[in-house]
Amino acid sequence: MFLASFATPALAGETGGAAPGEPASSPAPTATPPVAPPRIHTAPVTARSSNLAYRGPVYQKTATGAIVPYVPPALASRLGAATGGSPVAAAVISKPELLVPGSTARYVAGLAAAPMSVPAAVQQMIWAGNQIIGLPYIFGGGHASFSSPGYDCSGTVSFALHGAALLATPEDSSEFMAWGSHGVGRWVAIFSNPGHAYMTVAGLRLDTSAADDPSNQQGPRWRPLRTGNTGYAVRHPLGL
Repeated sequence: MFLASFATPALAGETGGAAPGEPASSPAPTATPPVAPPRIHTAPVTARSSNLAYRGPVYQKTATGAIVPYVPPALASRLGAATGGSPVAAAVISKPELLVPGSTARYVAGLAAAPMSVPAAVQQMIWAGNQIIGLPYIFGGGHASFSSPGYDCSGTVSFALHGAALLATPEDSSEFMAWGSHGVGRWVAIFSNPGHAYMTVAGLRLDTSAADDPSNQQGPRWRPLRTGNTGYAVRHPLGL
């Protein structure tokens, strides 16, 4: 009997050839380029220069929540006298809630203008700090009560944090060494040791010491950032 001889077709996987109806070869998968992690903004805590000059636009948050261009009280008084009207600035508190565009606080006529692009708690901290600017340094000031005729270093920091509802009772400089979270925050950093405490908020420094400040004025004030912050424990409010 004659038996026909048939060759068994090879499987595509055995010879590396393509299966019928498929292209001869498939392109190698393209590698996905690495994606850089998003950059997290961190407000500066040191600066080479003590220059605080700012000439950009300044706004004011009114009692109704409206944002309007800021008119300094002296200019508002002159405008009111020229028109015979009552100056708008006379109806607002002596320390206005100032705002500037961007994410960096600015120094405006002795006060800090809060950045518009920061959390509300940071703005409240800055505006609270403004309320005690110019008061004298008093040892222990701001510790028996947040209301005081003057403030010491940690009393000043405590007052600003309290203004943002971040502190219920005043802390001294040693207590701030273990307060909040470790390290520099995104917007706020508190520097403390057993003898002194100060803070930076969105790029400005709130301090009773005139170190690295050409004004050489004592008491609670907004000042230039220091060139270095060695010798201090560094903490920040959780989330800020």
